[in-house]
Amino acid sequence: MKFIFVLFLIGFVFTSCKKSELEKEFSCNNTNFSGDFEQNTDIKKTFSIQIPTHWKTNFFYNDLQSSIYFADTTKQLTETVLIDITQIKSDYKFDISFENIISKNDSLHQLINLKKKKFLFLKNKAFYSISKGKKGNFSYQIVNIFINKEHINSYHIKAEVYGNSLINERLCKAINLIKILELH
Repeated sequence: MKFIFVLFLIGFVFTSCKKSELEKEFSCNNTNFSGDFEQNTDIKKTFSIQIPTHWKTNFFYNDLQSSIYFADTTKQLTETVLIDITQIKSDYKFDISFENIISKNDSLHQLINLKKKKFLFLKNKAFYSISKGKKGNFSYQIVNIFINKEHINSYHIKAEVYGNSLINERLCKAINLIKILELH
């Protein structure tokens, strides 16, 4: 019995230490936010996420989507990360046409795409895109994650950072927040 428990414990440790695709992409270590968290659910109750209690949170919805937008407004724009999670009544098809739309959107916003890739996120087919450029007077980097949950229920997650300092650290913090997202 003791042997089975030890095997289970070892398996649990190795499984919980396994990094996600995005954590590998940004060479993330255990970069977490400290403090108290509050469970937030979008207005249509399609997803939930834990957000630090001192962060500013905005909710939006209409017939086609529901979103939560949040950021730490106690810090300078170049020291924080802005996160937007939106549930969309749509179906993503991660094909060449989809990739072309991402490239065209980057071009319209004068962004340079650094990487695009299909992957699994929260056990669902997903796609991420990393782009950088300038917004106003600031250097800017954005990670877009598109998740296909069901045929009429998809998700778009954006993590945005401004400035040139601690970009990967801030994006890793965002990834640690969104990896515990609950899709309903």
